[in-house]
Amino acid sequence: MKLDKLLEVRNLDVRFYTYAGVVQAVSNVSFDVYEGEIIALVGETGCGKTVTTRAITRLIDPPGRVVSGSALFKRNEKDVVDLLKISDDELRNIRGNEIAYVFQDPSSALNPLYTAGHHIVETITSHRNVSKKAASSEAIRLLREVLIPHPEARIKNYPHELSGGMRQRVVIATAIANHPKLLIADEPTTNLDVTVQAQILDLIKELQKKYGMSVILITHNLGVVAEVADRVYIMYAGKVVEYSDVYTIYEKPLHPYTKSLLNAVPNVLKKIERLEYIPGTVPNLINPPSGCRFHPRCPFFMKGLCDVKEPKLVEVEKGHYVACWLHSKG
Repeated sequence: MKLDKLLEVRNLDVRFYTYAGVVQAVSNVSFDVYEGEIIALVGETGCGKTVTTRAITRLIDPPGRVVSGSALFKRNEKDVVDLLKISDDELRNIRGNEIAYVFQDPSSALNPLYTAGHHIVETITSHRNVSKKAASSEAIRLLREVLIPHPEARIKNYPHELSGGMRQRVVIATAIANHPKLLIADEPTTNLDVTVQAQILDLIKELQKKYGMSVILITHNLGVVAEVADRVYIMYAGKVVEYSDVYTIYEKPLHPYTKSLLNAVPNVLKKIERLEYIPGTVPNLINPPSGCRFHPRCPFFMKGLCDVKEPKLVEVEKGHYVACWLHSKG
């Protein structure tokens, strides 16, 4: 594991054992997160983005289970641990402290019975040996840092007394309270209006630079990652189908699914009458398609190949990998 690599996930497999059958939610997923970078996991709803990040922090509840894989996390220069194998106590010390989560819905992330300040204070005192008074002062500072006006008053507000944007800012303040090495932001702009979405993304980027933390941004919209992410992993039906730096993904998308996602995003530089859409739906992962899982929806489908044999991720050019028979040698 390289010194500048914070997280190294390899061959992650997650299954959900339901009465209807075994759901192959995540299959053989590998990715890296380097210190001080933002990566984006992008794909439609149901492609495995959230399950992937919840799996590496062992937040998968039954009937789900991580069946194989590793997630090497660098706590410091001399201590690299496998998050999937360490004890529950050691993992609790890492979660909320070295690895923090910003959940999709701030309303469900905040307990309605407790004030905004209580959430932050509890996070601080759970991992640091400080008084409640000192933690309260730190909570006010954090609310000010996430651009909440009048933090001395807002610290006493309950979640229902705050707007959606403010609730998300409280969640972010809680997440960064212990200066985590890795922040996982799961669709942090869902259900927020467009102007607030931009503010939240700008805030995450500013905090990432200030604290030097790494960020995993989960989103279904390629349009939101252009100005935020350093590298992008495209996921489809539980698998990574393409990844590269953000510039290359936008300028030279190779996988038909990536191209379709980009064509579905409005672009002020292109004059088009109608946005494209991807025909069909995400496949049932209890019985996923054979071969390439995207082949039933792919405009470049090659019968006898795409529906028979699964393409492997290959490096087309330096740092740009794709799993598609259109770009596989031979």
